[in-house]
Parts: sequence; structure tokens; C-alpha cells
Amino acid sequence: MLFRDATLADGRVRDVRIEGESIAAVGTDLDATDESIDADGKLLLPGMIDAHVHFREPGFSHKETWTTGSKSAAAGGVTTVFDQPNTDPPTIDAESYNRKAELAAASLVEYAINGGVTDEWNPDELLAKPLGALGEVFLADSTGEMGIETDLFEDAIKRARDAGIPVTVHAEDATLFDESVRDRTDADAWSAYRTAEAEMRAIEHACGVAERLGSTVHIAHTSTPEGVDIAADAGMTCEVSPHHLFLSRDDLDELGTFGRMNPPLRSEDRRVGMFRRLVEGDIDIVATDHAPHTLEEKDASIWDTPSGVPGVETALPLLLEQARRGTISYERVRNVTATNVADIFGLESKGRIEEGFDADLVLVDPDASTDIRGTQLHSKCDWTPFEGRRGVFPELTTVRGMVVFCGGSFADHSGRNVRVWG
Repeated sequence: MLFRDATLADGRVRDVRIEGESIAAVGTDLDATDESIDADGKLLLPGMIDAHVHFREPGFSHKETWTTGSKSAAAGGVTTVFDQPNTDPPTIDAESYNRKAELAAASLVEYAINGGVTDEWNPDELLAKPLGALGEVFLADSTGEMGIETDLFEDAIKRARDAGIPVTVHAEDATLFDESVRDRTDADAWSAYRTAEAEMRAIEHACGVAERLGSTVHIAHTSTPEGVDIAADAGMTCEVSPHHLFLSRDDLDELGTFGRMNPPLRSEDRRVGMFRRLVEGDIDIVATDHAPHTLEEKDASIWDTPSGVPGVETALPLLLEQARRGTISYERVRNVTATNVADIFGLESKGRIEEGFDADLVLVDPDASTDIRGTQLHSKCDWTPFEGRRGVFPELTTVRGMVVFCGGSFADHSGRNVRVWG
């Protein structure tokens, strides 16, 4: 396969030739192949590596499955996902890992399986498995009630350090939640309850533990500029989710309970600060925290509705729309969705359009901006918090040289566990 005259994120126009599963050459005037794609005027990017998804199997297949979630990923230009451990059963030992691995074989895209930490985990069994990462390790309860105490957190950090496995942390301190707002019923009550201070102090604690133990942690779904700064000052990495870049408490009148997630939406000023830090390079990666629930489940009171929103199909399109408008560069989009993610999580053959790298690619018409509609997305939950916003969606997505999505159609393809196949 040959992509002819594709524009790369840095503005260079190049031919990109694929042989088998890999990029064989990047250059000008490369010899044509049996299958050539005219990419003149199109943008060619490395596929997004989403380090934070909840594909819900096993246990919650009414919300999402590996089939529906991976189709949604491919249609959004995501070619690798890291699935989180808070399923039923949670991924905390060899048996639960093996069960999830059997289900993950249905994935259309590449994947990694993360391991969880609870009082019942079996670290010797779990850490012997090919984990994407340990975590997200929950410092406060979220979906799945996997919040843990400090002693267990420190033990998990030590064990992961010794095993050479990355650790991702859900950083909120439940002792700093504001119980005085529990009698409120408005949609903003959740943001008032799970305070910004609770996140900041938990990030400070997690980074301090990692520093003391000679290790590192990756902070998941950072929602406050102050939290980003704490992580950066400690030499740790962090991610931001699209909902904390594009939505704020100002949107809750419209979103209602569909805007509840953990950590919650913050003020508009903090949202602006997060986007600024993304553009300026203080935030390492974008990861979706794709956490689907059904319409019926979300249509409940603010205290009863489950936390989480879908996002794996809309993250890259939302960022590409901002690049089209000139508020962020295409190079920065490439880095926070692919290159930096590969570096942080040790995916040595992914995240770049260079000779010898996996042919995980996304072809985009950068001017093809369109409205985002939940009913047109491929997640099983059939809704989006970004309804009506603009996005630039891929025309074509390849995984290891195989076209898995093109023009609304999907190929019959099986992704691989990146920790097994490399």
C-alpha cells in the first residue's frame, strides 16, 4: 500500500509505503504499489493510542463490548487502547486477566489490559501477566468501588516498580469531598461535591509516594491546572480527557446528569487553563476515559446516575477541529495522541510515521468538519456529551497495515495484545 503525497503533522508532503504490517519507506516519488491511495491535500497521522478506556467487558456488556468499543475507536482514529481493570470481576489476578483476554480477542484494534489493585488482588499472579499498566489505581471510589488505602497504594507502587510496569493513578482524596452539598439536586452538585482541592491533594500525595519510593506514576484524567503543575513539578506524567478540555460547569445546565464523571467538570476558567497547558506542552497526553453508560442509566438523579461519558470516537476529531481552527498545532495533536503515549507506555514500534514503525495510520481531510451526533457514533451507548459540536473524523484507519475502517465500513480484523506481540 502506498499513500501518495500525504501531508504529515509537521507539514511535510511525503509518500508513505506500507509493506506487511510496517512502514517500509517515507519519502518523495516512491515507486507505486498495487494499492495506491491519493492523499493529496489529506493529513496522515499515526493512529491515536488511547491509554484510558473502559470497554466494560466482562460484566457490563449492556453498556459496551470489545466489538462495539473497538469499532468506535477505529472510526475515531484510535488504533490502540488500554482497558481499565474496574470490570466485573475486576482484573486483579490471573483468572480475571485470562477471562478479559479471551473477550479482548474480539477487538478490531490493538489493545493492552491493565491490572487493578484491591484488598483482594493477587499481585504475584497479576504482575506475571503481560499488563499494559497497573491501574488506574483508585485513591477514591469511582465506578466499581476500587478505592484503596495508602498502605496498599505504597505496596502496589513498590511491586510495579520492581516488575518494571507503569502505574496510572486516579487521584482524588475522598476526605476532601464536600458533604455539605449532599442535599442539593442540581447537576452542578457533583462538581461541588468532588472538589478541585480533593484532586490536587491526591496528586500531591501520589507523586510524593512515588518520589520517596524511587518510582514514577502517571496521573489519569487530570482536571485542574493546579494538578497538572503539581505532577509536572514532581517529574511525573499526566493526561487530560476531552471532557475536561471542551466542557465545564457552565455546560451542566444543558448536560444535566449526562455531565457527571469522576473527576467532575470544573469551572470555565480551569477548563481554559487546561487547554492552555495542553497547547504549551505541560500536559503529556490526551486519553479519553471512555466510560459508557446507557441512556436509561444516565437519566437519573445526580446522586444516582453512574459517573462517566463516552469519548473514544470523538477525541481525535475534536482535537483536529481545533487544529483546523488554528488553536493547536497538528504536531501537538500528534504528540499528545500518539508519540508521547508510545514513549510513556513503552510501545517502541508505535506512535510515529517513520520507517520500521507499525503501520497504524489515520487519513484525514483536514477541512471536512462536521457536526458530532451521538446516533451516528458506534459506541453501544448511543450518546455523546459533545452533541452538536464540530469534529474532523477520519476517512480511513489502518492497524498494522490493514484497513480496518474506511468510509463508514469496518473490516473483519482481530487486533493484538501489544504486550504480547510488541
